[in-house]
Parts: sequence; structure tokens; C-alpha cells
Amino acid sequence: MQRLQPRQIDILDIARKEGRVEVESLASHFDVTPQTIRKDLNELCDMEKLQRVHGGAIFPSNTVNLAYQSRRDMASEGKMRIAHAVAELVPNNSSVILNIGTTTEQVAYALRHHVELMAITNNLNVALILSEAENVEVVITGGMVRKSDRGIIGAAAVDLIRQFKVDFAIIGASAIDEEGELLDFDYREVRVAQAIIEQARKKILVADHMKFQRRAPVQIGHLSEIDYFVTDAAPPKKIERLCREANVELVVAK
Repeated sequence: MQRLQPRQIDILDIARKEGRVEVESLASHFDVTPQTIRKDLNELCDMEKLQRVHGGAIFPSNTVNLAYQSRRDMASEGKMRIAHAVAELVPNNSSVILNIGTTTEQVAYALRHHVELMAITNNLNVALILSEAENVEVVITGGMVRKSDRGIIGAAAVDLIRQFKVDFAIIGASAIDEEGELLDFDYREVRVAQAIIEQARKKILVADHMKFQRRAPVQIGHLSEIDYFVTDAAPPKKIERLCREANVELVVAK
């Protein structure tokens, strides 16, 4: 078994705490060249201790989600592009439900200037963002607040959502596998997301390109159940084919 070098042990510790490491920041931190860091990351990935992504690597967990702030920072520019594209899909004088997630937070920022919008959410962060908008009415579910991300989960959240029939569901997912399955980590959160999908006339999936590089254990649903898939980069060819076959409108936000 290949032994880890001291710097690689430190890199692994940073990745475990932060969820993601970047080549340039590690090179600066350790005062070595980016090429040296890339070699370290490649070796750690070969040992399956990290998972390579563009510009760095992530700590691969199939059962536990990354820290919320780390998820906020990952693909942040792409999430903003996604949010603006979603805002163009949602007209004024409509109703939406948004679930938990860092991408749906960005969508909330992009929706603040809509007029006569009703927004239902189980996401305290989304509720706070939209509560500052003059022409948006906000409805928040009851239930238990998950301290890690201020998401509201549980049966009470599901019960309230089922009282509404909205124009658009705007949902995020932690991972999308090559078969088009939408996945997450917490089965209680998944039950809320499933209720959101059921209560919407049109479903909008928001997910950045990194969701194709992650895994999660709990199934929300399938890509074929979605009307619009908004992402920040062209997805794998198999996903593109699934979208065509299921008449899912694929929107790559520029």
C-alpha cells in the first residue's frame, strides 16, 4: 500500500474539513508549484481518497453531504448563471416552491425583482432572501429546522406543501447519476422534495456541473419527471440523450 507523504496527509485533512481543495490555493498554502499539488492530488485520487474535479478535488462521501459553506463556494459563478436563467423562465404573477440548497438560494436572489410572485419554501435562507422583496409573498413550511443549512424537514413541511398547487417547482439535488436518477443525502429532505414535485405544474431542476461528479444514497426522482433542467455547463452525452427522449428542456446557462 502506498504511504502518504506529510503534505498529502495535510491536503487530505483540509479536504475533509472544507469539502473541496483547489490547486492554486494549496500551492500558495504549501509554497510549492501547482504541478507539485496536481501530482499530490492525482496520487490521492488514484488511492480513492479524493475525487478529482476541475481545478482541484473534493472529499468523496457517498453518505454525508459536504459542509454547507463549502457547497456555497463550489461552482458559485455557475450557480449565479443558473439562477438568472431560471428567473427568465418564471414569469411575474406566478407561484413557485423552492427547496433546500445553495443553488435555490441563488435563484431566490434572482427572483427578488419579480412582481406578484408567491413563493413557498422549506428553506429559511430562501425565505429571508425573498422576504426583503417588496412584491413577493413568502410562505414558509413548519417542521424541524436542520441546523447545518437552515432547511426545514419532516412531516409538517410535507403537509403544508400539499396544500398548494403551484406553477413551478424549483428543486436542487446533491447528485445526478448517469441513469438520470436525482439523488440526495437525507431521506427526510427527499420526502419534502418529492412533495414539491407532486404539487407543481412545471418542474425546474437546478444543478451545476459538479453534481455529475458526486454520489448520494437517497433517490428523489428521475430526470424524466422534470420539465426544465437548468445547468451551467453541457452535461454528459447520456444525460443530454435522456433529456431529448423525455422531452426535458435542457438550458445551459451562459
